[in-house]
Amino acid sequence: MQYDYEYFKKAVYDLTSIDLNAYKEQQMKRRIDTLIHKNGISAYDKYVQLLKTDQSRFEEFVNYLTINVSEFYRNPDQWQLLDKEVIPELISKFGRNLKIWSAACSTGDEPYSLVMALSRHLPLQQIKILATDIDKQVIAKAKVGLYAEKSLAGVPGDLKQKYFTKIGPSYQISQEIKDRVEFREHNLLKDTYPSDCHLIVCRNVLIYFTEEAKEEIYRKFEHSLKAGGILFIGSTEQIITYREIGYERKNSFFYLKP
Repeated sequence: MQYDYEYFKKAVYDLTSIDLNAYKEQQMKRRIDTLIHKNGISAYDKYVQLLKTDQSRFEEFVNYLTINVSEFYRNPDQWQLLDKEVIPELISKFGRNLKIWSAACSTGDEPYSLVMALSRHLPLQQIKILATDIDKQVIAKAKVGLYAEKSLAGVPGDLKQKYFTKIGPSYQISQEIKDRVEFREHNLLKDTYPSDCHLIVCRNVLIYFTEEAKEEIYRKFEHSLKAGGILFIGSTEQIITYREIGYERKNSFFYLKP
């Protein structure tokens, strides 16, 4: 069976450019096996054949494979620090035209949160966020901008009132916020990174990667930042080798490129 999974990893890479070797194997293999059995298939090669011939099953697989757990203002204390300290510091250093990248942005909660946070400091028309994810389905969901009420639990009341419209049980984010975000497909392990970023936000994603893949990505983020730029990571993560990579730690979740 292990040999079969090795074959499967290679076939998936050929089909999607997603490198399953970068994920913790036991956890990812269990997720994939569950999906394969759900489709009534007993062997990896038969499932690969299905992925090649059935577009809906292919998109289901990519969507299932990528981890899409997101919410607005996740861990509000960290967003408060971003609002009170980090954003003013970046504007002071670099001016009002900040280059900001939301990496592995999932369904858009994070880049839209960034626009709202920045709107307290800058006019909306001066805000531009690049948001990327490997999964085109979640990017499509992000562009629609329709969210369950529980996703908005951390949004400050004034911003929720200003930028969301209730539609049935869900909430639609305003077009003026959506207009400030450019979405693109991007593979963190394979594709070229943006350069000269002032702020990179990548939160609660790399916990699913191996230590080697994490370090490679953190190094690439460091290269992508301008001197004085900041990387904002999630509460479930830490950069153990941050000094060796070249960061200074501002606190547990914000890392500065000197």
